[in-house]
Amino acid sequence: MKSVKIMLKTIQDVREFVNAVTGVDYEVDLMQNRYVIDAKSLMGIFSLDLLSPIELVARTDDAGALFDKISAFIVK
Repeated sequence: MKSVKIMLKTIQDVREFVNAVTGVDYEVDLMQNRYVIDAKSLMGIFSLDLLSPIELVARTDDAGALFDKISAFIVK
């Protein structure tokens, strides 16, 4: 399991993020406060506070390719 913090600032960011995450064959969750949602769910993402960082949890040991795809959204 690997995790990073991300920021999705615009609707276009959310679309690009969901497109990238949908391409993986393992579970990816977004966690914020007490909420945990499926990162592949466009509607679920809009239920989060997009003004604050969101923790992404990839349920795999090899998330490097995914993290490369979403590098623009990762908080450094």
